[in-house]
Amino acid sequence: MNMDILMAPIIIFLIFVAPIWLILHYRSKRQVSQGLTEEEYTQLNELITRADKMAQRIETLEAILDTEAPQWRTRDE
Repeated sequence: MNMDILMAPIIIFLIFVAPIWLILHYRSKRQVSQGLTEEEYTQLNELITRADKMAQRIETLEAILDTEAPQWRTRDE
């Protein structure tokens, strides 16, 4: 009797769930292995350019603060 109770969920899992699970798993693996799309690559380059500009601005602001208010770094400590 116990084996009959366990066999039904196992059979249902093997017939329906396992194939769908495998299909979705390998589809997602294929998408990851393909790498970035052209749009994503362009977006990444744009973000890199923005980050570089922001870093330059921060350096400029820190240089200005260093000359005008030399103790600005130690105020919050």
